Amino acid sequence: MTVPAATRQRIDKYLSETGAVATRAQVQRLLRSGLVHVDGRQVKASHRLRGGERIRVTLPEPEPSKLVPEAIELDIVYEDEYLLVVNKPSGMVVHPGSGVRRGTLANALMAHCKDLSGIGGVARPGIVHRLDKATTGLVMAAKDDRTHLALSEALALRRIKRTYEAIVWGHLPRKQATIETRIGRSRTDRKKMAVLGTSGREAVTTYRTAEEFEFASRLLVSLQTGRTHQIRVHLQHVGHPVFGDPTYGGRPRTFAGLTAGVMVRARGLLELMDRQALHARELTLVHPATGREMKFVAPLPQDMQNLLDRLRSGFHGKAWHPGTGGRS
Repeated sequence: MTVPAATRQRIDKYLSETGAVATRAQVQRLLRSGLVHVDGRQVKASHRLRGGERIRVTLPEPEPSKLVPEAIELDIVYEDEYLLVVNKPSGMVVHPGSGVRRGTLANALMAHCKDLSGIGGVARPGIVHRLDKATTGLVMAAKDDRTHLALSEALALRRIKRTYEAIVWGHLPRKQATIETRIGRSRTDRKKMAVLGTSGREAVTTYRTAEEFEFASRLLVSLQTGRTHQIRVHLQHVGHPVFGDPTYGGRPRTFAGLTAGVMVRARGLLELMDRQALHARELTLVHPATGREMKFVAPLPQDMQNLLDRLRSGFHGKAWHPGTGGRS
Protein backbone atom coordinates (compact mmCIF):
# COMPACT_ATOMS: atom_id res chain seq x y z
CA MET A 1 0.00 0.00 0.00
CA THR A 2 1.12 3.57 -0.65
CA VAL A 3 1.17 6.06 2.22
CA PRO A 4 -0.70 9.34 1.45
CA ALA A 5 1.63 12.29 0.88
CA ALA A 6 0.48 14.29 3.93
CA THR A 7 0.98 11.43 6.41
CA ARG A 8 3.24 12.19 9.38
CA GLN A 9 2.87 9.49 12.04
CA ARG A 10 4.32 6.29 13.47
CA ILE A 11 3.78 3.22 11.36
CA ASP A 12 2.08 1.24 14.15
CA LYS A 13 -0.50 3.99 14.56
CA TYR A 14 -0.95 4.33 10.79
CA LEU A 15 -1.59 0.62 10.27
CA SER A 16 -4.03 0.52 13.18
CA GLU A 17 -6.00 3.53 11.99
CA THR A 18 -6.21 2.53 8.32
CA GLY A 19 -7.68 -0.86 9.17
CA ALA A 20 -5.17 -2.60 6.89
CA VAL A 21 -4.48 -4.87 9.86
CA ALA A 22 -7.48 -5.76 11.99
CA THR A 23 -6.28 -5.00 15.52
CA ARG A 24 -3.57 -3.01 17.27
CA ALA A 25 -2.30 -6.19 18.89
CA GLN A 26 -1.89 -7.81 15.47
CA VAL A 27 -0.01 -4.73 14.21
CA GLN A 28 2.45 -5.03 17.08
CA ARG A 29 2.92 -8.77 16.52
CA LEU A 30 3.69 -8.22 12.82
CA LEU A 31 6.17 -5.46 13.59
CA ARG A 32 7.92 -7.51 16.29
CA SER A 33 8.16 -10.44 13.87
CA GLY A 34 9.83 -8.31 11.18
CA LEU A 35 6.92 -8.73 8.75
CA VAL A 36 6.45 -5.03 7.96
CA HIS A 37 8.68 -3.31 5.40
CA VAL A 38 8.74 0.31 4.27
CA ASP A 39 10.31 0.86 0.84
CA GLY A 40 11.87 -2.57 1.12
CA ARG A 41 13.37 -2.03 4.59
CA GLN A 42 12.21 -3.84 7.73
CA VAL A 43 10.99 -1.35 10.32
CA LYS A 44 10.07 -1.19 14.00
CA ALA A 45 6.90 0.15 15.58
CA SER A 46 8.56 3.52 16.24
CA HIS A 47 9.35 4.15 12.57
CA ARG A 48 7.88 7.52 11.53
CA LEU A 49 6.32 7.83 8.10
CA ARG A 50 6.92 10.91 5.94
CA GLY A 51 4.35 10.24 3.21
CA GLY A 52 4.69 8.61 -0.21
CA GLU A 53 6.36 5.39 1.00
CA ARG A 54 5.33 1.90 0.01
CA ILE A 55 4.40 -0.42 2.88
CA ARG A 56 4.54 -4.19 2.47
CA VAL A 57 2.94 -6.36 5.15
CA THR A 58 3.71 -10.08 5.03
CA LEU A 59 0.93 -12.00 6.70
CA PRO A 60 1.74 -15.30 8.39
CA GLU A 61 -0.33 -18.34 7.60
CA PRO A 62 -3.67 -17.89 9.33
CA GLU A 63 -4.36 -20.00 12.39
CA PRO A 64 -7.17 -22.52 12.08
CA SER A 65 -10.34 -20.67 12.96
CA LYS A 66 -12.00 -21.51 16.26
CA LEU A 67 -15.27 -20.10 14.98
CA VAL A 68 -18.11 -22.56 14.59
CA PRO A 69 -19.72 -22.25 11.14
CA GLU A 70 -23.46 -21.71 11.52
CA ALA A 71 -26.02 -22.01 8.74
CA ILE A 72 -27.62 -18.65 9.43
CA GLU A 73 -29.60 -17.14 6.58
CA LEU A 74 -27.87 -14.13 5.05
CA ASP A 75 -29.35 -11.33 2.96
CA ILE A 76 -26.59 -11.23 0.32
CA VAL A 77 -26.74 -8.11 -1.82
CA TYR A 78 -23.72 -9.03 -3.97
CA GLU A 79 -21.18 -11.84 -4.22
CA ASP A 80 -18.37 -12.87 -6.55
CA GLU A 81 -15.08 -14.76 -6.18
CA TYR A 82 -13.41 -11.81 -4.44
CA LEU A 83 -15.91 -10.26 -2.05
CA LEU A 84 -19.47 -10.16 -0.84
CA VAL A 85 -21.79 -7.47 0.49
CA VAL A 86 -24.36 -8.44 3.11
CA ASN A 87 -27.40 -6.55 4.41
CA LYS A 88 -27.05 -7.12 8.17
CA PRO A 89 -30.21 -7.25 10.27
CA SER A 90 -30.63 -5.58 13.65
CA GLY A 91 -29.55 -7.76 16.55
CA MET A 92 -26.75 -9.56 14.71
CA VAL A 93 -23.25 -8.98 16.08
CA VAL A 94 -20.62 -8.71 13.34
CA HIS A 95 -17.95 -10.82 15.02
CA PRO A 96 -17.46 -12.63 18.36
CA GLY A 97 -16.50 -10.65 21.43
CA SER A 98 -17.71 -9.55 24.88
CA GLY A 99 -19.07 -13.00 25.65
CA VAL A 100 -20.77 -13.48 22.27
CA ARG A 101 -19.51 -16.61 20.51
CA ARG A 102 -22.39 -17.78 18.37
CA GLY A 103 -24.92 -16.27 15.98
CA THR A 104 -22.59 -13.60 14.60
CA LEU A 105 -22.11 -12.52 11.01
CA ALA A 106 -18.66 -14.13 11.17
CA ASN A 107 -20.22 -17.49 12.12
CA ALA A 108 -22.65 -17.19 9.23
CA LEU A 109 -19.89 -16.26 6.75
CA MET A 110 -17.84 -19.26 7.83
CA ALA A 111 -20.71 -21.53 6.85
CA HIS A 112 -21.48 -19.70 3.62
CA CYS A 113 -17.95 -19.33 2.18
CA LYS A 114 -15.23 -21.91 1.78
CA ASP A 115 -12.56 -19.22 1.71
CA LEU A 116 -12.35 -15.92 3.57
CA SER A 117 -9.51 -13.48 4.09
CA GLY A 118 -7.38 -14.20 7.15
CA ILE A 119 -6.38 -10.59 7.77
CA GLY A 120 -9.07 -10.06 10.36
CA GLY A 121 -7.71 -12.92 12.47
CA VAL A 122 -9.44 -16.09 13.58
CA ALA A 123 -12.39 -14.22 15.09
CA ARG A 124 -13.02 -11.85 12.17
CA PRO A 125 -12.57 -13.85 8.96
CA GLY A 126 -13.01 -11.70 5.88
CA ILE A 127 -14.74 -8.79 7.62
CA VAL A 128 -13.53 -5.45 6.27
CA HIS A 129 -15.55 -3.08 8.47
CA ARG A 130 -18.16 -3.30 11.20
CA LEU A 131 -21.63 -2.15 12.16
CA ASP A 132 -23.02 -1.94 15.67
CA LYS A 133 -25.25 -4.83 16.75
CA ALA A 134 -28.46 -2.78 16.49
CA THR A 135 -27.49 -0.91 13.31
CA THR A 136 -28.77 -2.45 10.09
CA GLY A 137 -27.37 -2.36 6.58
CA LEU A 138 -24.43 -3.07 4.31
CA VAL A 139 -21.24 -4.82 5.42
CA MET A 140 -18.34 -5.90 3.18
CA ALA A 141 -16.37 -9.13 3.52
CA ALA A 142 -13.33 -10.22 1.49
CA LYS A 143 -12.56 -13.74 0.30
CA ASP A 144 -8.79 -13.30 0.02
CA ASP A 145 -6.07 -11.23 1.63
CA ARG A 146 -5.30 -9.14 -1.46
CA THR A 147 -8.91 -8.03 -1.77
CA HIS A 148 -9.07 -7.32 1.98
CA LEU A 149 -5.97 -5.14 1.89
CA ALA A 150 -7.23 -3.26 -1.18
CA LEU A 151 -10.62 -2.55 0.40
CA SER A 152 -9.03 -1.50 3.71
CA GLU A 153 -6.68 0.87 1.90
CA ALA A 154 -9.60 2.33 -0.10
CA LEU A 155 -11.48 2.93 3.16
CA ALA A 156 -8.46 4.63 4.70
CA LEU A 157 -8.03 6.87 1.64
CA ARG A 158 -11.78 7.70 1.66
CA ARG A 159 -12.33 6.14 -1.74
CA ILE A 160 -15.28 4.07 -0.56
CA LYS A 161 -18.45 6.08 0.00
CA ARG A 162 -20.65 4.92 2.88
CA THR A 163 -24.04 6.57 3.25
CA TYR A 164 -26.31 5.98 6.21
CA GLU A 165 -29.93 6.92 6.79
CA ALA A 166 -30.68 8.23 10.28
CA ILE A 167 -33.76 9.57 12.01
CA VAL A 168 -32.74 12.05 14.68
CA TRP A 169 -34.38 14.22 17.32
CA GLY A 170 -35.16 17.80 16.33
CA HIS A 171 -34.19 19.94 13.34
CA LEU A 172 -30.55 20.75 12.70
CA PRO A 173 -29.98 24.50 12.20
CA ARG A 174 -27.60 23.79 9.30
CA LYS A 175 -29.24 21.52 6.75
CA GLN A 176 -25.90 20.29 5.42
CA ALA A 177 -22.62 20.29 7.32
CA THR A 178 -19.49 18.40 8.33
CA ILE A 179 -18.80 17.40 11.93
CA GLU A 180 -15.07 17.11 12.72
CA THR A 181 -13.88 16.07 16.17
CA ARG A 182 -11.66 13.51 17.85
CA ILE A 183 -13.34 10.44 19.31
CA GLY A 184 -12.09 7.99 21.91
CA ARG A 185 -13.16 5.84 24.83
CA SER A 186 -15.26 7.78 27.35
CA ARG A 187 -13.37 8.66 30.52
CA THR A 188 -16.48 8.15 32.66
CA ASP A 189 -17.97 5.04 31.01
CA ARG A 190 -15.52 2.69 29.30
CA LYS A 191 -18.34 0.98 27.40
CA LYS A 192 -19.09 4.21 25.54
CA MET A 193 -17.25 6.46 23.13
CA ALA A 194 -17.07 10.23 23.45
CA VAL A 195 -15.79 13.38 21.77
CA LEU A 196 -12.35 14.05 23.29
CA GLY A 197 -9.51 16.51 22.87
CA THR A 198 -6.13 15.64 21.43
CA SER A 199 -6.19 12.13 22.90
CA GLY A 200 -8.97 10.99 20.58
CA ARG A 201 -8.72 9.83 16.97
CA GLU A 202 -9.80 12.00 14.06
CA ALA A 203 -13.48 11.55 13.19
CA VAL A 204 -15.22 13.22 10.25
CA THR A 205 -18.93 12.88 9.49
CA THR A 206 -21.00 14.78 6.91
CA TYR A 207 -24.78 14.98 6.88
CA ARG A 208 -27.63 16.36 4.80
CA THR A 209 -31.20 16.85 5.99
CA ALA A 210 -33.54 14.94 3.68
CA GLU A 211 -36.86 15.52 5.51
CA GLU A 212 -38.14 17.35 8.58
CA PHE A 213 -41.06 16.36 10.78
CA GLU A 214 -42.71 17.75 13.88
CA PHE A 215 -39.93 16.86 16.31
CA ALA A 216 -37.54 14.77 14.20
CA SER A 217 -35.53 14.78 10.97
CA ARG A 218 -34.37 12.22 8.44
CA LEU A 219 -30.70 12.61 7.57
CA LEU A 220 -28.39 11.15 4.95
CA VAL A 221 -25.04 10.73 6.68
CA SER A 222 -21.65 9.92 5.15
CA LEU A 223 -18.60 8.60 6.97
CA GLN A 224 -15.20 10.02 6.08
CA THR A 225 -13.58 8.01 8.89
CA GLY A 226 -14.70 4.87 10.66
CA ARG A 227 -14.52 5.28 14.43
CA THR A 228 -16.52 3.13 16.81
CA HIS A 229 -20.06 4.54 17.25
CA GLN A 230 -18.98 7.57 15.22
CA ILE A 231 -22.35 8.68 13.79
CA ARG A 232 -24.17 8.15 17.07
CA VAL A 233 -21.54 10.06 19.08
CA HIS A 234 -21.35 12.92 16.59
CA LEU A 235 -25.11 13.43 16.38
CA GLN A 236 -25.41 13.43 20.16
CA HIS A 237 -22.50 15.88 20.29
CA VAL A 238 -24.37 18.43 18.12
CA GLY A 239 -27.54 18.02 20.19
CA HIS A 240 -29.57 15.79 17.85
CA PRO A 241 -29.14 12.17 18.96
CA VAL A 242 -30.33 9.28 16.81
CA PHE A 243 -33.97 8.51 17.58
CA GLY A 244 -34.30 5.51 19.88
CA ASP A 245 -30.57 5.25 20.67
CA PRO A 246 -30.43 3.81 24.22
CA THR A 247 -26.75 4.69 24.70
CA TYR A 248 -26.30 8.15 23.24
CA GLY A 249 -29.33 10.15 24.31
CA GLY A 250 -31.92 8.88 21.84
CA ARG A 251 -34.44 7.68 24.43
CA PRO A 252 -34.84 10.76 26.66
CA ARG A 253 -36.91 10.46 29.82
CA THR A 254 -38.21 13.99 29.45
CA PHE A 255 -39.02 16.13 26.44
CA ALA A 256 -38.29 19.74 27.38
CA GLY A 257 -40.25 22.23 25.34
CA LEU A 258 -42.78 19.76 23.89
CA THR A 259 -46.49 20.09 24.55
CA ALA A 260 -48.35 17.26 26.27
CA GLY A 261 -49.87 16.09 22.99
CA VAL A 262 -46.52 16.01 21.23
CA MET A 263 -44.99 14.17 24.18
CA VAL A 264 -47.61 11.45 23.84
CA ARG A 265 -46.88 11.09 20.11
CA ALA A 266 -43.12 11.03 20.70
CA ARG A 267 -43.40 8.29 23.32
CA GLY A 268 -45.67 6.31 21.02
CA LEU A 269 -43.10 6.47 18.23
CA LEU A 270 -40.33 5.38 20.59
CA GLU A 271 -42.32 2.19 21.14
CA LEU A 272 -41.84 1.42 17.43
CA MET A 273 -38.04 1.42 17.81
CA ASP A 274 -36.23 -0.64 20.41
CA ARG A 275 -32.91 0.43 18.89
CA GLN A 276 -31.25 3.40 17.22
CA ALA A 277 -32.90 4.43 13.93
CA LEU A 278 -29.69 4.05 11.92
CA HIS A 279 -29.24 2.11 8.67
CA ALA A 280 -26.16 1.65 6.44
CA ARG A 281 -27.97 2.36 3.21
CA GLU A 282 -25.38 2.67 0.42
CA LEU A 283 -21.86 1.53 -0.46
CA THR A 284 -20.04 2.85 -3.51
CA LEU A 285 -16.63 1.40 -4.33
CA VAL A 286 -14.24 0.48 -7.11
CA HIS A 287 -13.95 -3.31 -7.34
CA PRO A 288 -10.35 -4.24 -6.39
CA ALA A 289 -10.04 -6.88 -9.13
CA THR A 290 -12.10 -5.52 -12.03
CA GLY A 291 -11.68 -1.77 -11.53
CA ARG A 292 -15.42 -1.29 -12.07
CA GLU A 293 -17.30 1.21 -9.92
CA MET A 294 -20.12 -0.48 -8.06
CA LYS A 295 -22.97 0.88 -5.95
CA PHE A 296 -25.01 -1.20 -3.53
CA VAL A 297 -28.24 -0.11 -1.84
CA ALA A 298 -30.11 -1.76 1.04
CA PRO A 299 -33.77 -0.78 1.59
CA LEU A 300 -34.87 0.48 4.98
CA PRO A 301 -35.70 -2.26 7.50
CA GLN A 302 -39.35 -2.54 8.42
CA ASP A 303 -39.07 -0.91 11.85
CA MET A 304 -37.47 2.23 10.43
CA GLN A 305 -39.94 2.30 7.54
CA ASN A 306 -42.84 2.08 10.02
CA LEU A 307 -41.35 4.94 12.04
CA LEU A 308 -40.85 7.04 8.92
CA ASP A 309 -44.42 6.40 7.74
CA ARG A 310 -45.79 7.53 11.11
CA LEU A 311 -43.62 10.65 11.11
CA ARG A 312 -44.72 11.52 7.58
CA SER A 313 -48.38 11.19 8.56
CA GLY A 314 -47.97 13.54 11.53
CA PHE A 315 -47.73 17.29 11.86
CA HIS A 316 -44.94 19.41 10.40
CA GLY A 317 -44.47 22.10 13.02
CA LYS A 318 -41.60 24.32 14.04
CA ALA A 319 -38.23 22.89 14.93
CA TRP A 320 -37.60 21.40 18.34
CA HIS A 321 -34.00 21.50 19.52
CA PRO A 322 -33.21 19.04 22.35
CA GLY A 323 -31.55 20.73 25.28
CA THR A 324 -32.59 24.26 24.37
CA GLY A 325 -35.71 24.21 26.52
CA GLY A 326 -38.22 24.75 23.76
CA ARG A 327 -39.08 25.51 20.18
CA SER A 328 -37.39 28.02 17.94
